[in-house]
Amino acid sequence: MRTETFIRRVHIPAPATEVFQWHARPGAFERLTPPWESVEIIERRGGIENGGRVVLRMGLGPLSRKWIAEHCDYEAGVQFRDVQISGPFARWEHTHRVEADGREGCILEDRIEYALPGGSLGRVLGGAWTRQKLERLFTYRHAVTRQDVLAYDTQRNQLNYGGRPMKVLVSGASGLVGSALIPFLTTGGHSVTRLVRKDGASGGDGEVAWSPAAGTIDQAGLEGFDAVVHLAGENIAAGRWTPERKRRIRDSRVKGTRLLCEALTQCAQPPKVFVGASAIGYYGDRGDETLSEESGAGEGFLVEVCRDWEAATAGLTDAGIRTALLRIGIVLSPAGGALKKMLLPFQLGLGGVIGAGSQYMSCIALDDVIGVIQHAITNDEVSGPINAVCPEAVTNQEYTRTLGTVLGRPTFFPVPAFAARFAFGEMADTLLLASTRVEPRILLRTGYTFRYPQLENALRHVLGKEAGTGRPE
Repeated sequence: MRTETFIRRVHIPAPATEVFQWHARPGAFERLTPPWESVEIIERRGGIENGGRVVLRMGLGPLSRKWIAEHCDYEAGVQFRDVQISGPFARWEHTHRVEADGREGCILEDRIEYALPGGSLGRVLGGAWTRQKLERLFTYRHAVTRQDVLAYDTQRNQLNYGGRPMKVLVSGASGLVGSALIPFLTTGGHSVTRLVRKDGASGGDGEVAWSPAAGTIDQAGLEGFDAVVHLAGENIAAGRWTPERKRRIRDSRVKGTRLLCEALTQCAQPPKVFVGASAIGYYGDRGDETLSEESGAGEGFLVEVCRDWEAATAGLTDAGIRTALLRIGIVLSPAGGALKKMLLPFQLGLGGVIGAGSQYMSCIALDDVIGVIQHAITNDEVSGPINAVCPEAVTNQEYTRTLGTVLGRPTFFPVPAFAARFAFGEMADTLLLASTRVEPRILLRTGYTFRYPQLENALRHVLGKEAGTGRPE
């Protein structure tokens, strides 16, 4: 059996102990899994110490394959190894090693020894493809590791918490943002509790129960958190905006937020900060007008939802809870949102501008959304409405051209406005054809550093087409 060796190294300007601890904490696997991969954890036993085991379901198109790996050769603060027990390779051993490199830095090395099934034929058919896949995977993993560790270091000495671990309550934990935020927080050493929809009086371990529809919440379970991050809400793009769907969209945000906020104001130990999700839909269709947090609301259904959504938090400030309301732009991730919906036609070479193509789109990479949430939690200067978007908005025509360039595909198939309206109804005018040119004035003023400030490097990162930052040595 012929064994291949793949080695990738990256320098991280942080102590080796911090980088190793990042890998040892809950959530590291989720942070290291690229958003373009279909991977599900079926079972997990123990941590990265000797004897730990993880069982995965790996998706490949309509097919899936179970992968079982065990941890061994654990050396605290230095290395651990994953060995395939069963899975797609004839052999797979992955050694993670961290070594000090000077006083303030370290080298993270991933060394993989693997053999493809099928002998010589397997190497001919899959050798180059496997190597390319590993290059793409570890470019992404090293960028995320480096950026996460540096983000924790930057925020370690903020005024509110002095670097100590926080207790954070998160609603909407299973959504696109919540499912990325929670592993980001736990790999940083923080404790996360999920606010989950349940009819019972209390949730399970690590949960607080509530039912926005019934107007109930576990009041006692809300005590003693440092921060609350509220992301829950009906998916606005899940289907045509029928009267019933519009009601659910509004109620899930307004009634749910009001229920939670009123309960928080009654806590004997309320949180120090509340970070709530809103949306740039607050501004409506505004053409080429540049919009800051001081700009007024626009007109339309989504505008009304956002305005009432934010108003539902009004009592928090009176109760002494610092409140930051993130007006989030178009979140870039192939795991969900607008990019997921348009990715397949663009990959097939069937993408094109929507409508006139002159409408502005204000986007933000998913990793920057969670970075902004961390910034809002730990920075006392951040309060009120906050535009969570990249520094530069782009037109739909620019977005289309950039996505086509990143994917290496032509973009010759436009979607006329009438076709968008026929397919999506009222939602098309609000989500596809409206122009919202937003700038993140407060984030820039309070010192937030974007991981991916430009559209192209954001798309390359989330799609695994090129290193965004953290280029390996």
